[in-house]
Amino acid sequence: MEAHTTDSEAVSGEIVPVLPDVSGLAQQLVDQARSQGVGLTGAGGLLSGFTKQVLEAALQVELADHLGYDHGQAPGDERGNVRNGTTRKTLRTDIGDVTIDVPRDRHGTFDPVVVPKHARRLEGFDAAVLSLYAKGMTTGDIATHLQDIYGTQVSRDLVSRVTDTIVADMTSWQNRPLDAIYPVILIDAIFLKVREGTVANRPVYVALGISVDGQRDVLGMWMGPTGGEGAKQWMTMLTDLKNRGINDVFIVCCDGLKGLPEAINAIWPLATVQTCVVHLVRNSLRLTSKRDWRKVTVGLRSVYTAPTVAEAETRFACFADEWRDKYPAMIAMWERSWTEFVPFLDFPAEIRALIYTTNGIESLNARFRAATRRRGHFPTEQAALKILYLTVLERRPNRANPTGQINNWSKILNVFAITYGDRLTIN
Repeated sequence: MEAHTTDSEAVSGEIVPVLPDVSGLAQQLVDQARSQGVGLTGAGGLLSGFTKQVLEAALQVELADHLGYDHGQAPGDERGNVRNGTTRKTLRTDIGDVTIDVPRDRHGTFDPVVVPKHARRLEGFDAAVLSLYAKGMTTGDIATHLQDIYGTQVSRDLVSRVTDTIVADMTSWQNRPLDAIYPVILIDAIFLKVREGTVANRPVYVALGISVDGQRDVLGMWMGPTGGEGAKQWMTMLTDLKNRGINDVFIVCCDGLKGLPEAINAIWPLATVQTCVVHLVRNSLRLTSKRDWRKVTVGLRSVYTAPTVAEAETRFACFADEWRDKYPAMIAMWERSWTEFVPFLDFPAEIRALIYTTNGIESLNARFRAATRRRGHFPTEQAALKILYLTVLERRPNRANPTGQINNWSKILNVFAITYGDRLTIN
């Protein structure tokens, strides 16, 4: 049976447009570039010339539709609106600068869509700049990159203005309404250098939530004052989440910051506070000699992998007897944290893996550090939050992303439903 070509095809349940076959045209461009000894991109490149012709043709079609008659035809009414020459404009694109002639009409009412009035950059150019910015390149790096690759001279100020276009979206994102219930929220802080007269370390408080639908999403980011991470500041950030709609959280995973469990329960009284086990182990190693690290980690692993709370208590008692005399500070730290350490032991393996560590948010923080490492410091708070926001939005193909769908969520949700049935609402 003969296959019929349609404007779109269904692939995996989605409608994917069928692109026209331009392989012949592409080969012509390559052959012409070789024969004339010119490049495809950059000033004078064949792609730039081709883009110029396509844009100008599209603009002529738009103007003809606006006026009601085609180019070369006589207008229906000589006293009405007619063509009135062109205006030259240079556009920055992701293949280099392209200079086009934009047609005008006598009444000045033509408002093109293909190249909007006052536009100096095509959308693809802005997208390329934002992508490079999110990957950790500075404004100077991006300007140099565009010059080297596309032959486009771009100032650092222009790159900064392009990245500023996302500020309104970022503000809207920061204030968006949230779900009423989140089974799990993970919180942590990362420190960035920001200039406030002088350069100072400032904490960025980050909250990552797992929704009833199993979607992992960044709920908020807030820049705190200098002076280190504090439970009092966390209460302010968590209050913002509550004001944006979160009425109940089952489990909040955090590090062992003093006063943080009390701050969490002041906002969500029914929430279970789970101290990150990885943080506890790291802090334990800071309090022990390196030559004992292997024995200490093996002993602690036997505690946090215990099948029940009672068994964990028995194993920890043995561990404490072995190390208390040599490392009393480490044992005291575990004893102080015990109430917030044990909650995850009441759950099966699937939920334990979800809540025993804040690694999910630390994975995001690792991307934040990669994106900010080359910058040294930020001139303003907004400049810092801007790149973190772009990092949150970035999706890396064939890579595990910090946000997205949790695997085997239906099995995990069943456990939550049994445990928190009177509090869980499934849409």
